[in-house]
Amino acid sequence: MKRVLVVDDEEKIREVVVSYLDNEGYQVVEAASGEEAMEVIGRHPLDLVILDLMLPDLPGEEICKRARQISSVPIIMLTAKVDEKDRVQGLTMGADDYVVKPFSPRELMARVKAVIRRSNESDLLADYLSFNDEDLVIDTVRRQVWKQGQEVNLTPMEFRLLSILARHPKRAFSREELIEKGFGFDFTGDIRTIDQHMKNLRAKIESDPKHPKYIQTVYGFGYRFHGAGK
Repeated sequence: MKRVLVVDDEEKIREVVVSYLDNEGYQVVEAASGEEAMEVIGRHPLDLVILDLMLPDLPGEEICKRARQISSVPIIMLTAKVDEKDRVQGLTMGADDYVVKPFSPRELMARVKAVIRRSNESDLLADYLSFNDEDLVIDTVRRQVWKQGQEVNLTPMEFRLLSILARHPKRAFSREELIEKGFGFDFTGDIRTIDQHMKNLRAKIESDPKHPKYIQTVYGFGYRFHGAGK
């Protein structure tokens, strides 16, 4: 049974989300504040966090940032913030999806299933890939990445997108392909979301993100991975 943490200070919203999750067979843990959420994340194994951004004690972005320091659990941000800059900030912090209030509970459940399904898929690559004399190493069994011998903390979505690209070095993937393979057919957000994920990846795996060696832009089209493997 998959365990989902629902973080929201509005009891009525938690009740609705928890009810739908219960009906779908998920085990649910609730938190009404940021501190309570961090305590749960630090102590319990989780398969997903549904995180409200506007909490009374800590901003959801701060919770996401702290969570990423100790866990790679997928995070869906649930918020009334609608500006593009807010979505970009959420993705930069490490969120895997972003749902705006008011929301459809059925759509939220579809996104929950999609995010958990993607996080469980581990057959995208060979077990171990090494590039440029082990400058970059990807272990898909342990779902770990190392850059120059130092482990890199990737979000589940960042790991998935890197895996997709690294499986096919030098092949150009369109933004549409990466959205489909990374987010699934049910994705309804801005296709440029993929650009923010690539920016995040470059900041973590490139020696010089402004002049990337691995994740290269195919202008007007998408991205490709470039690296000498073994």
